[in-house]
Amino acid sequence: MRASYTSAVVKKLVELGIDFPLVAGVSAGASNSVNYVSKDGERAKRSFVDFAEDPEFGNWLTFLQGKGYFNSKHIYEETAAPDQILPFNFEAFSANPAELRIGAFDAESGGEMVWSKKAGDMATLSDLMPRVRASSTMPFLMPMVDLDGRKYVDGALGPNGGIALDFAQSAGYEKFFVVLTRPRSYVKEPNKAERFFRWHFRRYPAVAQALATRHSHYNTTREELSDLESSGQAFVFYPDDMKVSNSTSKVAELQESFDAGWAQAQRDYPKWLEFLGV
Repeated sequence: MRASYTSAVVKKLVELGIDFPLVAGVSAGASNSVNYVSKDGERAKRSFVDFAEDPEFGNWLTFLQGKGYFNSKHIYEETAAPDQILPFNFEAFSANPAELRIGAFDAESGGEMVWSKKAGDMATLSDLMPRVRASSTMPFLMPMVDLDGRKYVDGALGPNGGIALDFAQSAGYEKFFVVLTRPRSYVKEPNKAERFFRWHFRRYPAVAQALATRHSHYNTTREELSDLESSGQAFVFYPDDMKVSNSTSKVAELQESFDAGWAQAQRDYPKWLEFLGV
């Protein structure tokens, strides 16, 4: 739900008509990425702000029912159809020539799965949305996603720590526009619930291990981004402040978060244009 802030960046990029040849994201970044590629900044905002009012959005009751604290199948798959509350413009998504890559974590093997628009992994809406859901599935709070005989959880457990920089690097890119949901001063600390997660995921030790080491991967990628900034190869959007958590569901707080992100985007977008040379 920290993406309530960064969805404002998506909306501003769409408003400015800025097109990137490759877009990559994991976790909540996967949602922002697909909405950006479909050129729907308003849906990006609604996904992380207004939609929290939906009675099926999720809570501890849906968690006890096995649907997740965030009712993920409803959120990602059921609401994206043309006649639903968050219709996704799949025609615009498909027409956009931009490559898209989103990642998830294989709960059994401990490997990273990267799905690609170019490779045909997102040929239909029913192909795309389960993959966005898988990429965004927070361990424990949301049920694992079964796809093609494999079980997946949040892509943030992968080797990049949740920042899809390496997806673009592996495609040969050397200049990056990166959107983060944590302020510049943030350093991720070790997981305080490691013992609980090792018990809870005893059938999936790769998940428990990834949760234990995620802070290290995340901080390493942040250090790499800092070096890329210094060399002029990256522009990194850091929130000025982040007042919501990943599980905030009060619409007023989420709207305030979006408004803060929008104010920052309005202030800073000339710097984006300068970096991008447009």
